[in-house]
Parts: sequence; structure tokens; C-alpha cells
Amino acid sequence: MPWNDNLQGAALEIAASDDRRLRVLAGPGTGKTFAIRRYVMRLLEQNVDPRRILAVTFTRTAARDLRNELSEIGVPGCDEIWAGTLHAFCFRTLLRASALEAHDRTPRPLLPVTQNGILGFEYAPLLIDLDNQEVFGNKRRRIKRIREYEAAYARTQQDEAFAQRDEVDLQFQEALLSWLRFHRAMLIGELIPEALRYLDDNPTADEHHAFDRIIVDEYQDLNKAEQTIIDRLAENSVLAIVGDADQSIYAFKYANPEGIADFLQRHGDTVDKSLSECRRCGQDIVAVANSVITNNHLGEASYVRMSPMPANPRGEIHVVQWTNLDAEVQGLAAYVAYLIADRGYQAKDFLILCPRRRIAYQLRNELRNLGVDAHSFFHEEALEENGAQEAYALLTLLCNVEDRVALRFWLGFGSQDWRFKQYCRLRDLCQQTGESPFGTLDRMSRGDLNAAGFAQTLARFRLLRQRLGQLAEVTGPALLDQLFPAGTQWAESLREILQGSEIEETATCADILSTLSEYISQPEVPEEPDFVRVMSLHASKGLTSKVAIIASIVDSLIPNVDTDLPLNDQERTLREQRRLFYVAVTRPREILVLSSPARISAPMAPQIGVRLSQQGRTLPSRFLREIGVGHQTKSGNSWTDSNFS
Repeated sequence: MPWNDNLQGAALEIAASDDRRLRVLAGPGTGKTFAIRRYVMRLLEQNVDPRRILAVTFTRTAARDLRNELSEIGVPGCDEIWAGTLHAFCFRTLLRASALEAHDRTPRPLLPVTQNGILGFEYAPLLIDLDNQEVFGNKRRRIKRIREYEAAYARTQQDEAFAQRDEVDLQFQEALLSWLRFHRAMLIGELIPEALRYLDDNPTADEHHAFDRIIVDEYQDLNKAEQTIIDRLAENSVLAIVGDADQSIYAFKYANPEGIADFLQRHGDTVDKSLSECRRCGQDIVAVANSVITNNHLGEASYVRMSPMPANPRGEIHVVQWTNLDAEVQGLAAYVAYLIADRGYQAKDFLILCPRRRIAYQLRNELRNLGVDAHSFFHEEALEENGAQEAYALLTLLCNVEDRVALRFWLGFGSQDWRFKQYCRLRDLCQQTGESPFGTLDRMSRGDLNAAGFAQTLARFRLLRQRLGQLAEVTGPALLDQLFPAGTQWAESLREILQGSEIEETATCADILSTLSEYISQPEVPEEPDFVRVMSLHASKGLTSKVAIIASIVDSLIPNVDTDLPLNDQERTLREQRRLFYVAVTRPREILVLSSPARISAPMAPQIGVRLSQQGRTLPSRFLREIGVGHQTKSGNSWTDSNFS
């Protein structure tokens, strides 16, 4: 098929572009993926060397889908395009150039779990180990220092920031880097800056001249350091970026949506193209989306709203309030079952978006009780429970007993102070001898080295050796059952990830660890499943379905704004939360359900972060007041009694 077959309008102009700098502003459902695919098809049909095309995507799935779609329509050379995430590209670059070894760094990322603003899991012992000087402050202050360190890198401000830091900041940075080097680890946010440093320090490096064409999707989701790397790689290349500032929802990853706006200042020869006609959503759904997001653009005369595709149907919108959370869960599950039984929908046609995992699990389980296959995708929260963390550390050590981060976690686990004093002595001993912590403890346990003062640490080490011995020959599903026992609540999310990947009988511990680490660090949801998908609003980015149900839309969940923040930060958070809601409401093609409970039980409310009124009711979400006129809220009982009409 020719690249321009059935192309017209802005999509044709984008696919045909040979502009040295091209910026495509594309709203949700406007066909940007289609235009990008045709752009790449044209390059390949015109004999551009595929090995000199770099396609940067935000997820591994998007990269795989691009290659698969080009392959399916028979485009030669599509398998030779470098398509993937920028992290993957930088990781490969640093390994190939041995750049990390030159700085005594190891690309083993620390896995965080964040609860109530506190960094946990592999960060927990790090924070304790950095507590050896009162000047570093309490735990929250130390977390803030770590985040400031990462943020400075993400914003490419490290030189200016470090120059302005006081002596305590510099001491903390030195202690942090010392810990990371000893434990052969990195913060996730350090990888991109290390790659940027490598490119800046090596102007003759091959990467500066490796590509003739660079295409970047979801540009608004990159942080400033990532956008700067793209600039470096594209100095001698044609660069096309695609994005939408209204879909920037990753402030916690330091995303820089302003990079789209200031792209023009950084690249004066930029040509602009826009895709504003929503081809996905029903016309009334587009109107709701416009009504919501316009609140982020009040007073901006130049702002262009999305337009609905004239041929699309109007679409259905239901705004429903239930008496309580249990009624919401039961009612929404009944609605899904009704659409499947009476209106011909299939399980794969549904996205159910929940602001909290506990609500999602209740919905998933209720659907299963009604005979509807459903799977949840809250993999970023799979390691919240202590049992899951201990099992994951054991799996890591089963793959590599010299993984110092996992060993540090294992040795301190179960102790309030993470056996800090004993571990400090162990680390000092290792630094004196050059021996690893595992090797040192192994000699102590055999009696070859004085073990006085290490009783509790050695007890944990001996337990580790025992567990590793029991699992040494176990593979596949049997290993899964040993590590993450069926019927154990903390293991549920991890088992769901692995069962979805169909672990084979011969799967090794390395296979299982690789599957888990990929899903947890880059959670992705299947686009064409045969079940109902239940997930967070963030996870729905890039997905589409016939029906989208957004559950529990109440204040402090949607939106969720920390009222302890300064007012400017609260406003910034609110604007991003509105963008997140905008992303969610633009997922469906046919039916959008906006649901909320009037009450959540007093014991559960604080557990999931919900504020209640003095009467014990939930507080209405301001976003439901922004969806526009003509969408009257129905009670759950009346909606159910009217056969969901």
C-alpha cells in the first residue's frame, strides 16, 4: 500500500513533510499514530536507510506496535528502525560506550514504593543509612533532598543548582553517591543525565551522527533533560515531534510540557501542523472533554478546542451518584454485565478507571462474581505490602547473590532501624578488605571471620542461604507458587502480572524477575485483550475502548491535591489533575460513565485518602461541575431501575 493511500488534510501534510523541524500538536483521538506511521512508511518507500531512523516512544508497547503495523502492511526495512523508549536508547548507549564504568556507576535502578509521601522498599534502608548525621534532617527532609537531587538532573539544572547549594546539601550529595557506588546502583532519574553528560563530553561520539530522521511521540511527557538529549541527537538530523500539552500527566516524573511551547524558541525553523478533529469519541463526549480542559486555558484567546468528527455518533454519557461505595461497585458491575448480555458488547470493550487500587479490586472481583472476566492493572502498587517486598528481594538474590541493594534490604528487613549499626560495621569492613557484603557474611557464617556483634544480621543471612537452597532447582509455575503463594493477599498483584505473561514450566528466576521488573517499572496494559481492563487513570493513557467508566469521582481522589502545599503548587497540581481527567474522558468511542459514591465508610476513607464532610458524606468533585450543561446526575437506584437508560 502506498504511504499516501486515503490520506488527506493535515494528516497528508504531516506524512509528506520534509521540514527540518516539524512540530505536530495533536489532541486525543485525532489520528497522530496514524500520521506518524504514514510518515515512517514514506521514508522507507523513499529508500531512507531504516537503520538511520530513530523513533522515540513513551512506552515499549508503542514501539512494538509501530514496528508490527509497518510489518503487517509489508513495508521493507521496518524491523531495522530503532524504535523504543529514550531510557532504553540511553541505557544501550552508555553500556556500549562503557561510560558508566568510567564514573564508577552501575545501571541497577533502585525500585521505589511511595506511600503518603514516604519513599519505601529499596529506598527505605538507603534513607536509614543516610541518617548518620543529624544535619541531614528527618526522613521527610532526606526524601526531599533526594528528590531535589533528581529534579535538578531532570531539569538539566544540576550545575546551577549545585553551585547554589550550601555545605549540607553538598555533604548529602556526597553521602548519597557514596551509598549508590558501594551498592552498585543508581537512582532511576540519573540514567538520562548520565547519557546527556556522555554526549556533551564526547562531541565526536557516533550518536551525534547516527540518525538522519528522528521522530518523537508524546513529547510533552519527556522531562527537560530528555528533551535536551533529543536536541543533541538531532543536531545533524531532521526532527519531528508530536505531542499535546493538555495530555501531560507525569509531573511526578518531572515532565516538561512547556518544552512543546518553547520548542519554537529553541528551533526557529520549525513548521507547525495540527490535528484537532477527534476521530475517536462521540460528539457529546468531545464536548465534555472540551468543557473540562478549557478551564486550564481561561483567558487564552489563541487556545484551539478539539472538534468532533461530523460523521461520528453523539455518544452516550451517564453521570451517576450511588448511595455508598459498595452500591457503586455493585451497580457498575451490573451495568457492564447488562451491556454484555443485552446490548452485544464484549468484555474487551470496557475500560474501568479507578483512582485507588482497593476500589479497582472490589470492582474486578464483583465483575468476576457476575461471570465477567476482568483483570486489574495496578502494577506500580504491586510492591506496597511487606510480604511482596521481601519476596521480590529474595527473587532478586536468587538471580544474583551479589545484588547489594537486595541484600541490604533483606538483611535489614523486619527491623525498625534496618539493623543500621551492624550494617554500617559490615560496610566499613567490606570497604577495608574490598570484599563484597555477601562474601564477608558467608565467611562469618562458616566461622572463617570474626562475627562478634553481627548476630541479628547473620541470622537474616543464614535464613537467606536456607531459602536460596530450597529454591535453587525450582522453575516455572512452581517457583512462582513458592515465591508468591496463591491465596495470599500481598501476592495477588504479582501473580496477576506473571500469569498474564504465561510463565512456562522451564522459566528461570531470571525470566520471572525480568517480567516483573519490566511491568513494575513500565506498567503497560494490553490494547486488545479478551477481558475487562480495570486500571488507574494514568495507566489509560494511549488506550481506547468502546466504553469507559470512571469510578469514584470525588474530591481528594479526582482531583487529589495536597492542601498542605503552597497555593501556587496546589494550582499547578490541580491543572495537571484536570489534564489527567481529560485524558480519561477521551478514552471511549461510544459510552462514557462518570460515577461517584455519596458515602465511603469512615474506616476506609482515611485509608484511601478521602476527606469526608461533617455529615460523613464525600465531597463532590469540582470536575463534575466542569463537564458542561445538559448532563444531569442520576441516582444509582433510579438508573438501575430504568434499565440503565
